[in-house]
Amino acid sequence: MRILVIRLSAMGDVALTLPAVKSFVERYPGHELTILTRPAFSTFFRGIPTLRLFTPDLNHYKGLYGIWKIYRDLAGSGRFDMVIDLHDVIRSKILRCFFCIAGTPVFSIDKGRREKRGLVSGRERKLLRHTVERYADVFRRAGFELALSAGKFIEAGSEARKKVDTLFSTSTLLNIGIAPFARHELKQWPVEYMVSLMRMISRTVSARFWLFGGTDECERLAGIEKVTERSVNLCGKLSLEEEIAVMERLDFMIAMDSANMHMAALAGTKAVSIWGGTDPLAGFGAWGQPQEYSIRISPSELECRPCTIYGKGRCKRKDLACLYRLTPEIVFGEIVKLGLLKEKNRI
Repeated sequence: MRILVIRLSAMGDVALTLPAVKSFVERYPGHELTILTRPAFSTFFRGIPTLRLFTPDLNHYKGLYGIWKIYRDLAGSGRFDMVIDLHDVIRSKILRCFFCIAGTPVFSIDKGRREKRGLVSGRERKLLRHTVERYADVFRRAGFELALSAGKFIEAGSEARKKVDTLFSTSTLLNIGIAPFARHELKQWPVEYMVSLMRMISRTVSARFWLFGGTDECERLAGIEKVTERSVNLCGKLSLEEEIAVMERLDFMIAMDSANMHMAALAGTKAVSIWGGTDPLAGFGAWGQPQEYSIRISPSELECRPCTIYGKGRCKRKDLACLYRLTPEIVFGEIVKLGLLKEKNRI
């Protein structure tokens, strides 16, 4: 059976498909999956058997005609027996409509939009179904039972690991990843707070900090590198696969609610996450990580949070209290409680 799986963006959401995709491949090796996603995310799926990738440059497939071209190119590769839409946006809805017209069964994700609106409005204060489970649910409705687990789902290749090995010394420094930025203001911890946290850690244990971020964040990461000891700015120096190879070597990662948080967790690394306007209750926490690794101000202390599901919007209080009240001292104390600052070489 040939099955098309659609998930085009964003980076963290595409990475989160891996537990369901790998579970499917392991349990149903006789079926062939084709993943429709962006070229930049193909690294996530490397080495998975019986899996094909279709990664069009969407700049060449704009508008309704562009979606029709994607359908035509996919249909031209052979008949699909089923379409699984893990994205459920306008582009994927139109695309699956073309398949429906051709008689192909289609199954799409239930994003739980009503529940999420209830969470933001304050009507609901419960942990919602995780996005990974929602992905698996689509396969289940299509007739495929999946058993999800925690663990390692992203792996770098041998060449990437060899290159990264040259960056790591044999010293007993604690290797800590730092991903200090997020796309939206409501998810962005103050940079000066992160610098203070790094200094607190350095006064406690010998640590090397590996700075992660997108190309538009390189300059700001360079600024952090200048004012912190033993920090290495990786921005623009490594491929995505090589960054994953670094993540595999970390003792733990400190990140915002961001793609780097998800990638570190899926690479099998402990991921401490810092939350502001968003909340892991919405089902976007780092997969497989203990709940106490998600550090945030309690809604009982600050009733306005969470105020957003994806981070979009502006602070209605106009003071970003959810982020500024979460001081470096609080986060440092939580990291100490978690036992993550195990000494390799006490200063």
